[in-house]
Amino acid sequence: MLRKIIPDVILGQQVVALEGRTTARQAAKLMRKHNVGAVLIIEDEALIGILTVNDMTYRVMAAGLDPDTTSLAEVMTPGPDTVNRDTTAIAALRLMQDGDYRHLPVVDGGRVVGLVSRRDFHGGEKARLDDETALWERIA
Repeated sequence: MLRKIIPDVILGQQVVALEGRTTARQAAKLMRKHNVGAVLIIEDEALIGILTVNDMTYRVMAAGLDPDTTSLAEVMTPGPDTVNRDTTAIAALRLMQDGDYRHLPVVDGGRVVGLVSRRDFHGGEKARLDDETALWERIA
């Protein structure tokens, strides 16, 4: 049986969501406090972007920006791909692999209900994705 994103993967999860005017330093502190690798950027209850630890490293620190004055709106990835509550876990994992990212917002009716990460998946799902990838490589 294929696991669904909700409730199987992110049941009971609390999402860290911030506004675009939040500073990079404020976001970094919240990411550390909640032990998360990404935060969602929301304006008027709508998802407008995502910021990951990698974004913080490359777009803020390595770029020499001041984390106390740089807003998330300046450095976020706007309009991230999303999945919905009925998406299967393997489909979400496949989308993350194809897009080369580790976090994927989950929305329901335009409202954010979760954030799935590669680390949320079991070995069986990862093994199935590896098998599918190997098959496509042999076919191509």
